[in-house]
Amino acid sequence: MRARVVAVDSPSRQTLSSTQPSPSGRTCWRLHDIAPTYAARGNGDDGSGGRPIQPFDHRLKEAWVLEFDGVRVGMTHDVPIPEYPPNLTLDRALLRYFGTTELDVLIYGDTHVEAIDQINGTLCVNPGSPTYPHNLETQLGTIGFLETSGGKAEATIWQLTGDGIAPFDWGKWKRPW
Repeated sequence: MRARVVAVDSPSRQTLSSTQPSPSGRTCWRLHDIAPTYAARGNGDDGSGGRPIQPFDHRLKEAWVLEFDGVRVGMTHDVPIPEYPPNLTLDRALLRYFGTTELDVLIYGDTHVEAIDQINGTLCVNPGSPTYPHNLETQLGTIGFLETSGGKAEATIWQLTGDGIAPFDWGKWKRPW
């Protein structure tokens, strides 16, 4: 069996559980009517940046461990990539969010900077942000796809355009830090 996972990090996710959710929040939960949908609670949900703290929503978790076609996928909002040793390291974050569970793939967000890295044997994927890339101004950004088949995973990043989506141009990409 083959599975496709779409990953997005949206700054308006903090309103998913409010009484008047944002358009992207309604979209996220409408997707659940089509296919299983998982969302990680992020810093916006907890009131950072002066935003209101959002009420508990059972559909949001701090971290998920899911399995698709024999591929163990962890998903959370914030991990330190890049790392800032000795305290802010990927190993410490994985232990905090996932305990001793070995992950094949880690999907994370927070920075809104698209990235695909292989770190210590784990495929680490940040899909960027569909509406607020690199935490700059509101504009079309990126989404990520994770294809799994036969115990293997492949991640791709796609640029949203006025006409739909296009493969992300890694030739123009650089980390902002």
